[in-house]
Amino acid sequence: MDINKVLIIGSGPAGYTAAIYAARADLAPILISGSEPGGQLMQTTEVENWPGEPEGILGSELMDNLKKQAERFGTRFMSDTVIDVDFSERPFKVRTNDKEFFAETIIIATGASARWLGVPGEVELKGKGMSACATCDGFFFRDKKVAVVGGGDSALEEATFLTKFASEVVVIHRRDELRASKIMQARAMENPKISFVWNTEVREVLGQERLTGLRVFNNQTNVESIMEFDGVFSSIGHKPNTDIFAGKLELDVKGYIKRRPDSASTNVEGVFVAGDVADPWYRQAITAAGTGCMAALEAERYLAARE
Repeated sequence: MDINKVLIIGSGPAGYTAAIYAARADLAPILISGSEPGGQLMQTTEVENWPGEPEGILGSELMDNLKKQAERFGTRFMSDTVIDVDFSERPFKVRTNDKEFFAETIIIATGASARWLGVPGEVELKGKGMSACATCDGFFFRDKKVAVVGGGDSALEEATFLTKFASEVVVIHRRDELRASKIMQARAMENPKISFVWNTEVREVLGQERLTGLRVFNNQTNVESIMEFDGVFSSIGHKPNTDIFAGKLELDVKGYIKRRPDSASTNVEGVFVAGDVADPWYRQAITAAGTGCMAALEAERYLAARE
C-alpha cells in the first residue's frame, strides 16, 4: 500500500498554496485537481487585487503560475475527481473515478461554486459583463449602470460595494420583499445610487461581444421587457462543494466545513480545510491562499508530532 503523507483535494489558490508549502516541507504532496482545475479564477479575466501584480493578471495565468510553483517543489498532480472519502480509519482513503489513494493527512480545498442564474446567454457572457463577484470585478464598471440579481444579505452587500464604482445599481428581485437583514436593507435603501425592481425574474442575458442588458419578466403583471445594463452580477448565493463530505465531517447549516477557531483543522484529527469550502464570508483568492498556507503548516506539525 502506497501511503502519501499529504493528499490535497481540490486546486485553486487554496489547494495550490497548500501544495507549495507542503512540497517545500519535503512532504511530497499529491494534489487531485477535480473537475475544474484552478477553481473559480479560471472563469475570470483580469485579477487586479492579487498582491504583487500592479498591472493585474489573468485568472488563468495566476493559477498556472501557482501550479508551476507547486510542481517545481515536487507536488504530484492528478487530473481526476474525488467521488468518496473514508476518514473512519487510518490511513485515510480517498477514491476517485479511476483509483484509490491512501494518506496520513488530507487537506480539503474543494471551494464553493457561485449559484448562477441558469438562463440563456449567461455562460457566453461570463467575464464579458456577467459576473458573480463584485469584489473581483466591480472596478471594471466605473461610471456604468449595473444590475445585481438577488435579495439576500450578499446581494445587498454587493450592491452597496458596487456603488463605489458604478453610476447606478439596480437590484432585481423575484419577490416583493427582501430576505436580507433589516440593517442591510436600510443601508441599501438609503443609498441614492441603488434602486429596486420587484417581482421580476431574469429570462435571458443579452449581448454578443459584451453584455448589453437583460430580458426580464414581471411575475405579477406577466409582462416581459428588456432592461439595458453594462454589467450584471448574479448574487443568489454560493454552494460549498462538500457533498462527498456530508456525514463524514462536521458541516454548518449551509454546508460549509466547520473548522476549529484560529485553525485549519476539522473535527477529524489529521483532516484540514482551506479556502472557500470553509469560508462563507470573504471568498477571495488571497484569503483562500492564506488558509492553504495554514492547512499545510498544520499538516506538517501534525505529522511531526506523530513521528
